[in-house]
Amino acid sequence: MRIAIDMDEVLADPIHKFIQLYNRDHQVPLDLVIKPGTEIFQNVPEEINRKWFEYINTKGFFRDLPVIDGAVDAVKALQEKYEVYVVSAAMEFRNSLEDKLDWLAEYFPFIGWKNIIFCGEKIVNVDVMIDDRIKNFVNFNGRPLLFTSPHNVLITEYERVDNWQQVLDKLM
Repeated sequence: MRIAIDMDEVLADPIHKFIQLYNRDHQVPLDLVIKPGTEIFQNVPEEINRKWFEYINTKGFFRDLPVIDGAVDAVKALQEKYEVYVVSAAMEFRNSLEDKLDWLAEYFPFIGWKNIIFCGEKIVNVDVMIDDRIKNFVNFNGRPLLFTSPHNVLITEYERVDNWQQVLDKLM
């Protein structure tokens, strides 16, 4: 069985970084609560809500993202049983390519370069896709697992996983 795993909001936590940057530049509280079903930029003052686009397109943004709790051990366990690929729509943000590759090398060195796919649209032929964005499940013929993130908590039409332990419970 082949498994595709998304990076942002599944393996890496860009929301944490956004909040840090908004706090640094605009004194947005570090304990910002993101309303269910919304994106982070919808939860900051309107006059700075487009700042996320500047942040995410800055070289280095993706390099020091925190790892989602449990991700490293869970991916190692999955890799012992399955063929695991990291699939990221990295082409959307030009400066993210090197950052993401270096981030993976640091936190997931056991994933070889042949199992890393940076793409635009996620048209991959795998059995399971773990992702936080339902747009990546369109035309996907395998088993989609929706990894919970604030923007998708109101979506109910997909099999959901809230954390990496739940992924392991479903797939191991």
